[in-house]
Amino acid sequence: MEQNLIEDLVIESIKIYGHDVFYCPRTIVAKNEIYGEDSISKYQNAYPVEVYIKSYDSYEGDGQFLSKFNLEIRDQVTFTIAVKTFLDEVSVAHSPTSSYTRPLEGDLIYLPMASRLFAIKFVNKTPVFYQMGSIQMYDLVAEVFEYSSESLNTGITEIDDIEKNYTLNSTSTKIVGTFNLDTQAGDSFADNSELQSQGNNIIDFTEIDPFSEGVI
Repeated sequence: MEQNLIEDLVIESIKIYGHDVFYCPRTIVAKNEIYGEDSISKYQNAYPVEVYIKSYDSYEGDGQFLSKFNLEIRDQVTFTIAVKTFLDEVSVAHSPTSSYTRPLEGDLIYLPMASRLFAIKFVNKTPVFYQMGSIQMYDLVAEVFEYSSESLNTGITEIDDIEKNYTLNSTSTKIVGTFNLDTQAGDSFADNSELQSQGNNIIDFTEIDPFSEGVI
């Protein structure tokens, strides 16, 4: 009875001091066993749950920085969700007959307050060390979601619009990369004729090793 009371108090505290979010379980389509990832995952459901934002003062993680590839956003946030809340609101509704009994890395959380979608990177299953006799909550370390053409069909407009605006898998959109030297003949800055006539003479591997210092 004491454990049930503590669990109810945890759930009530999260409802009072937390925020409403949408939890989106991931459906694996074609997992790469070598890299342990699935670039064409599907997210077909969104379940409203209450979470407590543990990093209340600001985002955690590496933040925003300019890498050699692009501007990267590594904002992280830690959500706390009650075990019973997850079981009642997500697990039973999503897959009542499976072993989907806890949050998983790769699932998404949409935070309406910030209009941001986060991907769970790590699930801390023991945020407290059994001080109350059992575990009543999970800590979910999540990072801003980097969309890469996953299927989003959750029924939540703000989430599904991400796919509509940024997907590269649309059947109506095709990226075709073709280039023909002859079609660029009218370009005064092009070197097409030189490349066609002298291309084989730019590097001649028959005379000498181009990577040496003249010693054969």
